Amino acid sequence: MFFTEAASAIGRESDDMSFVITLVCVLLLCVITALMLYFAYRYGRARHPEAAAIHGSFVLEAGWTIGAVVIVLIMFALGWGVYASVKGGPPEAYEIKARARMWSWSFEYPDGRVSNELMLAEGRTVKLTLTSDDVIHSLYVPAFRVKQDAVPGSINTIWFTPDRQGTYDLFCAEYCGYGHSDMLTKAVVMGEEEFSKWGFEDKAATGTGPAGGLAERGEGLVQSKGCAGCHSVDGSARVGPSLKSIFGHRVVVSTDGEKRELVIDEAYVKRSIEEPGADVVEGYPAVMPVLGLTEGEIEAVAAYIKTLR
Repeated sequence: MFFTEAASAIGRESDDMSFVITLVCVLLLCVITALMLYFAYRYGRARHPEAAAIHGSFVLEAGWTIGAVVIVLIMFALGWGVYASVKGGPPEAYEIKARARMWSWSFEYPDGRVSNELMLAEGRTVKLTLTSDDVIHSLYVPAFRVKQDAVPGSINTIWFTPDRQGTYDLFCAEYCGYGHSDMLTKAVVMGEEEFSKWGFEDKAATGTGPAGGLAERGEGLVQSKGCAGCHSVDGSARVGPSLKSIFGHRVVVSTDGEKRELVIDEAYVKRSIEEPGADVVEGYPAVMPVLGLTEGEIEAVAAYIKTLR
């Protein structure tokens, strides 16, 4: 088939199923088209000026009806086998909790690590549980051939085994509002040893360990809480204003429908996190959700923003 190479076991099963179904459909198309052309030639007006009275054939009608049912049931069985593999897996599978929000992803691992990219170990079966903080989203990794909705107030689960190292696109496949097209991240598949090392080294950066300074903890929070999905750190345009060089600068905001000018400082950062719709920077939509950060976490985020010169 003309697909990119699958990077998971279930991906290859899905490709094989798709190949068989497509092959059957192509063969049926060829047979039906050939029969139509034959009948048009064999029973055309030039050969039969007066149409013959044909009353049907029970054998033929029963044959193509039963044949069609058998073909459809075979396709269903193939599809069900792949579906069952995705919706059920071994109890010892490595569980990762995926949380969607407008417009970013966060992934929590069994030892407390959190990342905004889906980090995976090659050959390790994963149980991915998904939910959403706001509206319906849908996690889709084309290279793995897996897609699952994340629904507010509900837990959905999929299983898969990544078996090819690399970095793959992960995005939202359910329209979820203004920043839907920016809800992008990566699924990173690495060796088992590298995966364990990544976990050890990144605890400080994600704010889950005591090591690392306040700014480093803030950087980890910006990533793990999904802030980077709407606010870039390199000056590029996204749903919200870039965090680069914003600290200490004067901006025009809308407060209760009235425009005013203020300076971006610790107090503004704190209020914007606790009350996202209070002072919205002019030119940007008021769509930021309440993240529920603690005082210490807000302080860390502000310290990180200060470093983005």
